[in-house]
Amino acid sequence: MVLSEITASIANAEAAADRPAGSVKLIAVSKVQPEDRVAAVLDQGHRLFGENRVQEAAGRWPAFQERYEDISLHLIGPLQSNKARQAVEMFDAIHTLDRIKLARRFADLAQERGACPELLIQVNTGEEPQKAGILPAETDAFVAEVRAMDLPVTGLMCIPPVEEEASLHFALLAKLAARNDLRELSMGMSADFEKAIAFGATYVRVGSAIFGERPAPQT
Repeated sequence: MVLSEITASIANAEAAADRPAGSVKLIAVSKVQPEDRVAAVLDQGHRLFGENRVQEAAGRWPAFQERYEDISLHLIGPLQSNKARQAVEMFDAIHTLDRIKLARRFADLAQERGACPELLIQVNTGEEPQKAGILPAETDAFVAEVRAMDLPVTGLMCIPPVEEEASLHFALLAKLAARNDLRELSMGMSADFEKAIAFGATYVRVGSAIFGERPAPQT
């Protein structure tokens, strides 16, 4: 697919779910993609991009931001506490808040800077030991603890297990968000974003379907 086909699919999925047009925001996942592919998507007018690593984003985006206005960057990969300052200065939203230590770091930086990016809590809906995220049973308490720090928590994010039906995880995340009065749901990727929209996704994260498969690492 290309960008225009993805945006058309999103519009169709919104309509099928009886949701307002434009209620789903497309994050073009540019991690590890060549510069020319990213520039091509920027040239088509898209401005919302997702990166997995702070260091990679720092090397890529300042030059693009000089050439293109209104770029919005979202961090969708894991964040080490020692990269938190750089992250809050660079990103408009961080989708991977997953532990209290990181929340405390954000709170300190917000106090110092007088501003904080939009924050989404990553939930490990599949309870996979190798995956980051708050367990579903602990999400309510975690949301309350982070809110007590006066942080701008707006939603939840998940990455369903690859071998399980994604819809079950999207439904669980939507239930947790509704229970905690959180408006944003970051869920759905290239293979399943239409299902995610049916369950209320407000951000979908699409990479390969826009940019093509990532190039093999140089050896």
